[in-house]
Amino acid sequence: MSITDWPEDERPRERLLAQGAAALSDAELLAIFLRVGVKGKSAVDLGRELIQHFGSLNRLFAATEDELSSIHGMGPAKFVQLQAVLEMSRRALAEEMKQGSAFATPGAVRDYLRLHLAGLQHEVFFALWLDAQNRLIASEELFRGTLTQTSVYPREVVKKALWHNAAAVVLAHNHPSGVSEPSSADEFLTGELKKALALVDVRVLDHFIVAGQSQPLSFAERGLL
Repeated sequence: MSITDWPEDERPRERLLAQGAAALSDAELLAIFLRVGVKGKSAVDLGRELIQHFGSLNRLFAATEDELSSIHGMGPAKFVQLQAVLEMSRRALAEEMKQGSAFATPGAVRDYLRLHLAGLQHEVFFALWLDAQNRLIASEELFRGTLTQTSVYPREVVKKALWHNAAAVVLAHNHPSGVSEPSSADEFLTGELKKALALVDVRVLDHFIVAGQSQPLSFAERGLL
């Protein structure tokens, strides 16, 4: 049955208008993005299939063009649309952090990092460079590694801090395993980076670990800085 044949109060678009986007399931939100399904499947059915195939929205967002196109009904056009939506979300959150202290809206920092790092199959080390008022100057991927290890060089991090004329930084990396607990190596690296950056008067405000769909783990909240 086509979605247009459903009772009006059960259709995703009508429900969103009446109840707000938060009332919809992941599959229903995807259905609105997809607009149409494929033969024998409604857009909601296709949305459910995508979530089941990738395991989560985060994994879906991190999918490559080839991975997404492997699903019947998806292709380069949908991949491009999805990337555009994700990039608009990232930019909106970045604007929020540039207009005021990044830590005035800690949820925005976590959401921003999840949009960049959650669902990646490889480990990435990331930095949010901040000015003296903790406003975002720039964000960038510093290092990329394998599933289990990233080589991070403190000297290169210091060079980047000086390049951006940063007063502070929020560090982040992901755990593709889905386990957010910091390892002893994570704690040691954070300490080494904190000491190296202190030499050029750059404060390390936090270090987040992004893993799976759980909230990014904060070193500052854990008392690990």
